[in-house]
Amino acid sequence: MAKWLMALPPVLFLGLAGLFYTGMQRENPDELQSVFIDRQAPAVPGAPLPGYALLTDADLRTGQVTVVNFWASWCPPCRAEHPVLLEMAADGIRVAGINMRDKAEDATAYLEEEGNPFFALGFDPNGRDRVEWGVTAPPETFIVRGDGTVAFRFIGPLVGTDYEARFIPALKAALAEATGS
Repeated sequence: MAKWLMALPPVLFLGLAGLFYTGMQRENPDELQSVFIDRQAPAVPGAPLPGYALLTDADLRTGQVTVVNFWASWCPPCRAEHPVLLEMAADGIRVAGINMRDKAEDATAYLEEEGNPFFALGFDPNGRDRVEWGVTAPPETFIVRGDGTVAFRFIGPLVGTDYEARFIPALKAALAEATGS
């Protein structure tokens, strides 16, 4: 029995080292792949943010690409990316929002103050629906194809070089696929 116990630490170490090595060999080790890529988007929250159009599951299956952004008024990175969302909406991109773990009055005040880029909103005050999407913390953004399948997941604010290098090409690809060009 003692020999078995003495062999256990090296076996565990080798197993862990193998996992780390495998993880480092991925194409982009910093990217967390979503299990929803190429699958139907999960359900959106059924609760509305008072005074705003309610986001529905049907809104994600209209034949148009939709950017779904999980955000909160208390989130500094969400505030940093807000001008980008406003610009997307101004450029004709369908941007939907899901406000999470927030107070309705704070979210409403924020949108009134900073502008509303969202054609429709879901409200998830307790953060229960975000779990269905695999969202850990705001901001997280998904590109959803017109048939309701998830094309891409982006964790973090839509700013900087990572946004430019990964999100913009993925959005352009989804829009090109939708128009057949």
